[in-house]
Amino acid sequence: QVKLMESGGGSVQAGGALRLSCETAGTVFNSNCMGWFRQAPGKEREGVAFIYTGRGRTYYTDSVKGRFTISQDKATNMVYLQMSSLQPEDSAVYYCVADEAGTCGYYNDYTGRVTDFVYWGQGTQVTVSS
Repeated sequence: QVKLMESGGGSVQAGGALRLSCETAGTVFNSNCMGWFRQAPGKEREGVAFIYTGRGRTYYTDSVKGRFTISQDKATNMVYLQMSSLQPEDSAVYYCVADEAGTCGYYNDYTGRVTDFVYWGQGTQVTVSS
């Protein structure tokens, strides 16, 4: 069993930055996929960024490339999402996710499928004002 706990959300003005943190408790997999989805009111859940923990390979949806960076600290079982140049359209609840199979590692490009992830955090709100 895996428990994911997000922190670091908040409110920021456009152009600002935030860092989200995701702490993993319980079973730790050597090579799996972890990452972040987000969901804005009235919109579908959207994959944002993912990391294949075995090799550190990263994946980003087009709208955040060059602005967001996902990283991991294996020693502390943490995954981070550094967000910069934030825009109002980045406002959403951000969810940390983890799988067991390492599915993202099979792809050159990967933007996340909700059904690929078994474990979800409770979500953290990010609000960007213009």
